[in-house]
Amino acid sequence: MGTTLGRYRAGIETEARIIDATRSLLAEGGLEGVTLNAICDRAGVRSGSIYNLFDSKEAIVLHVVREAIEAFDPDPMGEGTDTVDDLVSAYIRFFEEEPQLARVYVLAAVSGGASANGARQRFLRHHERRVERFADAMQRSGRSVSPAEATQQAEILLGALDGLAVRWVLDTDFAFAASAKRAAEQLS
Repeated sequence: MGTTLGRYRAGIETEARIIDATRSLLAEGGLEGVTLNAICDRAGVRSGSIYNLFDSKEAIVLHVVREAIEAFDPDPMGEGTDTVDDLVSAYIRFFEEEPQLARVYVLAAVSGGASANGARQRFLRHHERRVERFADAMQRSGRSVSPAEATQQAEILLGALDGLAVRWVLDTDFAFAASAKRAAEQLS
């Protein structure tokens, strides 16, 4: 029994080192600086340890980005207390406070969406969950909109925010936050 617990603890510690190594590599050099060898070197593990815990380098990167996005969640317990303004503010704060990870997220979403691997499905599920949350917040806001109308409005608002995010990745001088706030005011 003790060896099982020891192996479990070692696995948790190894996973944490891999995630920390990936997070620091992303912060230092963006997606280009993250290679399997660099993660192994930084974490002090062999590639087999990585593949015991993650399907791929991309899975580790997406894990790190997902953790960062979740840190900005205005309603992490899913209690339905967030407003459209809360959700838009969280979206903007992620870009302002984690610009390197935000850039990785946008680039991975665009390139992952074109690939045949599981990344495409993960990004699509993430988008669908965001649409659901925005639509739910719109319906709770007191405006009389049907679920279908709220979903359509949420898709349009998120399409605008995502488009502005792509623009920001292409031109880092672009005033993303101000543009995102204006889009939200006009579309929500």
